[in-house]
Amino acid sequence: MAFQNDNENLFTNAAGNEGAPLAERLRPRKLEEIAGQSHLIAKGKVLRNLIEKDIVPSMIFWGPPGVGKTSIARVIANTTNSRFITFSAVTSGIKEIREVMHQAEEAKAFGRKTILFIDEIHRFNKSQQDAFLPYVEKGSIILIGATTENPSFEVNGALLSRCKVFVLKPLDENDIFVLLKRAIEDKRGFGDKNVEAGDDLLHAIAEFSNGDARSALTTLEMAILNSEEIDGKTTITPENIEQCTSRKSLLYDKTGEEHYNLISALHKSMR
Repeated sequence: MAFQNDNENLFTNAAGNEGAPLAERLRPRKLEEIAGQSHLIAKGKVLRNLIEKDIVPSMIFWGPPGVGKTSIARVIANTTNSRFITFSAVTSGIKEIREVMHQAEEAKAFGRKTILFIDEIHRFNKSQQDAFLPYVEKGSIILIGATTENPSFEVNGALLSRCKVFVLKPLDENDIFVLLKRAIEDKRGFGDKNVEAGDDLLHAIAEFSNGDARSALTTLEMAILNSEEIDGKTTITPENIEQCTSRKSLLYDKTGEEHYNLISALHKSMR
């Protein structure tokens, strides 16, 4: 299927989502649960005002991976009670786009908004992007595109001129630390297990993630699943974290410096 209507499972409960990765299970359900991006969603900020007043325009979220682009789009749909449909740039053709646009116009006739979320919108070709234009102009859909690339170069000018661009920033270390603590305590994460992880180790994971919440949660999940459970308690050690992160360092850091930076951070955590 080229597209997916996600309204029925925007925020599945933990019991029904046990097999999903930690980052998916812990996806924010409301604005207050979103990590970082206070310049956009803090009280009184422009994006939050638009959401709370239910006057959300078509928009582009531009930022690095793991900073909340998809999560914010889903929270917008939930908060405004809109249909939420995701599109794949790889498998969606003009036929599929027109089919969804027809559904959106029918929903609009009954007073229901449709948010069309396009992850990696920069991967859509000109014809695909052009197909959205008349429906954005008519207000049949609210288009939310997410991209890691500069939209000025990757999104058609006509479409871009009809969208508000919001720049999302990498999360800071404390934002990710708070998210990791929640992952251990929340029942959607590991709240049903007795997990012991020192704050110093969580800060080390947060520092290593370079502002990417998904990366940090994946590292935490790997560390917990690979830690030894004794008398019902799972204790994360510096060795667990190093084993779960060194491979990424070696893959992406040709000089190996990040590998030793991580070891240094872990050593500091034990002082």
